[in-house]
Amino acid sequence: MVYCSNCGAPVADEANFCPKCGTKTPKGTTSNVKYPSGELEDAFYRVGTELERAFTIAARETEAALKRARASIKDKPAETQATPAAVVCPSCGAQNVEGAVFCNSCGKRITPEA
Repeated sequence: MVYCSNCGAPVADEANFCPKCGTKTPKGTTSNVKYPSGELEDAFYRVGTELERAFTIAARETEAALKRARASIKDKPAETQATPAAVVCPSCGAQNVEGAVFCNSCGKRITPEA
């Protein structure tokens, strides 16, 4: 008597598949026994259904979190909201957004190369 590597159920030594969960046994692997195709199709369908359900739940939760974040940002007074610091181009003097590497007006490099 051996035990299933997937669910731990007892499996007869001569069995090719676990009677409880259907996992191929070492004997089934050694004998190169194929899984029944209909059962594999069913398994893939079930996995697809579960994935769809999980992604739907994740999408709803993400949307709700984004709504809460937007509401939180809107509720903050304007003076507490961070404003990005402008970067002045040393070449032409144009204002650029914080973190800009190249000037949006003249195209020259604003920050030195690393």
